[in-house]
Amino acid sequence: MIRITDLRHKLLDIPDLSLVARHIAVIGPNGSGKTTLLSVCAGLEEPKRGRVQILGKPPSAAKIGWVGEFPDRTLLFSRVYDEIASTPRFRHYPCTRADELVRAAAEAVGIVHLLDKKVSALSGGEKALVGLAAAVVDNPEVLILDEADSHLDAGTAKRVHRIVRESPAAHVLWCTQSMDAAAEADFILFMDGGRVRHHGTPDEVFSALEGTCFYPTIWRLRS
Repeated sequence: MIRITDLRHKLLDIPDLSLVARHIAVIGPNGSGKTTLLSVCAGLEEPKRGRVQILGKPPSAAKIGWVGEFPDRTLLFSRVYDEIASTPRFRHYPCTRADELVRAAAEAVGIVHLLDKKVSALSGGEKALVGLAAAVVDNPEVLILDEADSHLDAGTAKRVHRIVRESPAAHVLWCTQSMDAAAEADFILFMDGGRVRHHGTPDEVFSALEGTCFYPTIWRLRS
């Protein structure tokens, strides 16, 4: 469970929220507080007031994988292999175990052929996949993605969506601008002005958003 209590931080104003679903999509207009919420849940920001609990513990104590919207801002190492290996190395895993994890993550994401490449030589989509592999390499309890699919071509975005769906993480918290992708989630948060205005299943949330730009295209075609 992700439990949020009396959260006040920057724009955020979330008095009480409990999330038990596995795949949770976070949607809403630009500037609505989505990225700030994800940053607080990931432990990247400490809230000014209130508390966030991830699986019964603070975010700093949880095993969290993070993928941001702009990989260039978060990739730290010059070689793809070293970027993916950073988490196992920081956790002092034996070299053989770290290598197993790196190659398994690269295989899952489909970037084994990039392991010896320089990060600077990669395309934007390839960098996003490297960031995703680095996030899932040590089987995080919670996987958090902040619009990781925003700047990807259709094929790469589809691959990211598949990997996210297949993640064994207890929770996947994903901010996305793709309403079609959000429609595949188990649970949706619709944010506006720092508040959660709607939450529930895709049917529940999108029924309240019908006629807006947040209604999924595939649902428009269906109806």
